[in-house]
Amino acid sequence: MYKRLIITLLVVAGGLQLSAPAIAEPVTSERGAIGINEESAAGQEWQQYNKDGPPIPRDYLQQPPLIPHKVEGYQITVKHNKCLSCHSWANYKENGATKISQTHFESRDGAILSNVSARRYFCTQCHVPQTNAKPLVDNTFEAVEALRPQ
Repeated sequence: MYKRLIITLLVVAGGLQLSAPAIAEPVTSERGAIGINEESAAGQEWQQYNKDGPPIPRDYLQQPPLIPHKVEGYQITVKHNKCLSCHSWANYKENGATKISQTHFESRDGAILSNVSARRYFCTQCHVPQTNAKPLVDNTFEAVEALRPQ
């Protein structure tokens, strides 16, 4: 038993020694030389959200609408959803907001509900706010032809 343990430890140690160069390779960050706890002017620019504005055009079919304003601090819990204070069918006109789609009131089985479906209640699982962020990597994406401005 003791001999088997020694052999196992030697094999594991040999394996670690062989893989050590792969572990020691430097990792490069998209941030460059800026540390994770440091802020830069570029980082602050990246975090600027759009001011509340008109709906943002979509780039592909079935894309959830993008949020044209900041949502930091919005509370969305089982008991409270800040988004509904402006976007519910009862409040959207008064607030000049887009109303929630009727599809958000359907159950998984297609039944029409009187309240927002539980699977559509947590808005930010599909809808995201837009920032003026520059892409981290080059991107050649083009919008779907049918959605391009004419």
